[in-house]
Amino acid sequence: MALRFSLAAFSLILLLSYPLLLNAKTLKRDMKALNEIKASLGWRVVYAWVGDDPCGDGDLPPWSGVTCSTQGDYRVVTELEVYAVSIVGPFPTAVTNLLDLTRLDLHNNKLTGPIPPQIGRLKRLKMLNLRWNKLQDVIPPEIGELKSLTHLHLSFNSFKGEIPKELANLPELRYLYLQENRLVGRIPAELGTLQNLRHLDVGNNHLVGTIRELIRIEGCFPALRNLYLNNNYLTGGIPAQLANLTKLEILYLSYNKMSGIVPLGLSHIPRLTYL
Repeated sequence: MALRFSLAAFSLILLLSYPLLLNAKTLKRDMKALNEIKASLGWRVVYAWVGDDPCGDGDLPPWSGVTCSTQGDYRVVTELEVYAVSIVGPFPTAVTNLLDLTRLDLHNNKLTGPIPPQIGRLKRLKMLNLRWNKLQDVIPPEIGELKSLTHLHLSFNSFKGEIPKELANLPELRYLYLQENRLVGRIPAELGTLQNLRHLDVGNNHLVGTIRELIRIEGCFPALRNLYLNNNYLTGGIPAQLANLTKLEILYLSYNKMSGIVPLGLSHIPRLTYL
């Protein structure tokens, strides 16, 4: 009897709240930002973005690739996924005005220029995927301000400069993809303090230094499963301390300038299947 009452009450709440969801207005800030983005994109996106309201208006559906949710009396944009549609031109700075974004996916386009430092405004962002573009300049240290970020995909671009140590300020980061760029300098040892990092790929860059420097912090990389350091200019040997990364499953070190023997201790890493 109690279960039936609970289900009935829940159904009544949904019926009462549904008109409120329909009548919620899209936040003007988000409407302005998306329309600015619309004005700068190519026809492949624009033809599917009908009307002025990205969250849908009356008989018009939400814009393709745009996900909205209701917060109080307003609808806000929480996800923007516009990928593999040949977007050409600079990174749309107006994206950084979508302050409720949790997911931003613009991969496999032809975006150029730098990522603007305003990217640090997207405090709720959990996934940032910009791989397979033509982005340039340095990776902005402001990405280190995205404290909710779990996935960062910046691979297959033309980023230069050093890997910003500010990326170590991302406590939730699990996956970090930086391969196939033009990054130089040493890999910041501070990345080893990321307690949740499972995947680190910096292959095919111009990085220097040694593995010993990378793992010098005691207890570093406690959750790391996959480590790709291939196709760089790393020197020195493989330190025995690498065996302390007991969660490793894949370790890829080929095409560097390293020398010496492979420590026997690596054979005792229980889940290491690829070396």
